Amino acid sequence: MAALTGALVAFWLGAIGLGIFVMRSEFDEIFDNALEETTERLLAIVEEGHLPNVQGGEQPERAPPTTSKHEYLVYQVRTADGVVVFRSKDAPVEPFDAPLTVGFHDSEKYRFYTAKSSHGALFLQTADRLSHRREAVRESAVTMLIPLAILLPVSVLLMMWIARRAVDPINKLRTAISEKDGGNLSPVETETIPRELRPIAQSVNLLLQRVKATIDAEREFATNSAHELRTPVAGALAQTQRLLAELPDEASKARARNIEAALTKLGRTSEKLLQLARADAGLGQTATVTDLRKVLDLIVRDYQRNPATGKRLTYSASADPLMRAVDVDAFGIVASNLIENAILHGSPGGTIGVSVDDDGSISIANDGPVLSAAELESLKVRFRRGATVAKGAGLGLAIADTIVRQMGGVLELRSPASSRGDGFEARIVLRR
Repeated sequence: MAALTGALVAFWLGAIGLGIFVMRSEFDEIFDNALEETTERLLAIVEEGHLPNVQGGEQPERAPPTTSKHEYLVYQVRTADGVVVFRSKDAPVEPFDAPLTVGFHDSEKYRFYTAKSSHGALFLQTADRLSHRREAVRESAVTMLIPLAILLPVSVLLMMWIARRAVDPINKLRTAISEKDGGNLSPVETETIPRELRPIAQSVNLLLQRVKATIDAEREFATNSAHELRTPVAGALAQTQRLLAELPDEASKARARNIEAALTKLGRTSEKLLQLARADAGLGQTATVTDLRKVLDLIVRDYQRNPATGKRLTYSASADPLMRAVDVDAFGIVASNLIENAILHGSPGGTIGVSVDDDGSISIANDGPVLSAAELESLKVRFRRGATVAKGAGLGLAIADTIVRQMGGVLELRSPASSRGDGFEARIVLRR
């Protein structure tokens, strides 16, 4: 808009400047013709003897006054030796500052035209004030600039309106493309956009189809692999535990325990892959409003019943229901992953606090060293683990963050925790 407005103003000013230049030349030509014609006519009147005392008067005579306040043209009748013998009412008494030669001559204030009588004894000089010509050019220029001052803002507003209408489909297409992610790969609408933008939208849709096919294949592989692994891993783990109970010597039991730990880790990883596949499929939101506090109560109660974690877990929540349009299973996966993450990576024997604030946000905090902002940001990356020796696949926080975003909320990671001087806190903030 700045470029268009600048170009428009420059062209208009250039056109007005050219118009003023041409107008000034034309005005000079018209005024010169009028000045010459007036001088010739007055000289003819003088030669015919219609002006008294011109030939023999000793004192210069002045023309009788007229009704106009000021004369546009003034004149003097002078003899060959320069003496003024007759003048118009507004002409000065002193001779004009112009030579007695036929033709045009300019002074500081006047433009003169001098004509010579046929017998050569008299000269008639007519003067036109240059200020008149400048005033005519100035008024004409102002008259041309007034439409510019009026039309320029109107033109700018019109250009802004046209430009916005022209750019609006591009903005809509850009917004539609920016909303696409792993959970929303639906085609971009192409019916209402301008014809010039349809090839772009069609290319984007083709790309979205390819991405969707790739992601679907990846999700299907992860889901099928996890499902296929669950049964044989569970069977192998059961056989290993039975074998562990039947082995007589400690060396063989130690090997069996290593196999048991590996199978347990494999089972946990397959479970996380199943959760990740469900998270990528977009299970976060639902049209049904549910009291999430009851779901959280049930999950916390299960951990409190576990002898290994029950004494470490503290829970505080208001009596008010936490009503949100969120899938219950999805919320359960998020809460379980965050509590499990706090148990695994918190200080051994440290307290794990689960609370529901008055604003509806859910906090899970644990003891431990303080993490930097860069470390907190990296924890949401899949298969990325912090500086810890605890068991895990690096998927818990990534799964929780994906599902919370699908719920329309935010997973905030803080270190130190809000209510502690150290440690780590994961806070779920869900919109109402």
